[in-house]
Amino acid sequence: MIKSYQDLLVWQKSMDLAVSVYTATKSFPKEETYGLTSQIRRAVVSISSNIAEGRSRNTVGEFNQFIGIAKGSIAELETKIILANRLAYLTDAQKDELISACNEVSKMLMGLAKSLKK
Repeated sequence: MIKSYQDLLVWQKSMDLAVSVYTATKSFPKEETYGLTSQIRRAVVSISSNIAEGRSRNTVGEFNQFIGIAKGSIAELETKIILANRLAYLTDAQKDELISACNEVSKMLMGLAKSLKK
């Protein structure tokens, strides 16, 4: 039974993704601290934050709206991961691992959104 947003597997997976992103961005150049590093980290934190906020709202419609925002944050994150790879801040293997995790969370969010519409 789901008592809290913390019980949602998609929230747990998005938190795992955040840890992976923070770890991967530790090696980014110092000049990117307030640029791409910060933007990538904000995008990944936005995913789990929107799931939590949406789950804590009063209506299913509001929850679904926040799920949509989380999905948008995943697209933003994926774009920035690809850019970081093109700039050689992330290896191909790191990029592929992070994109795969993004895809997993995205699919889970789509499933959650579907179930909320029922």
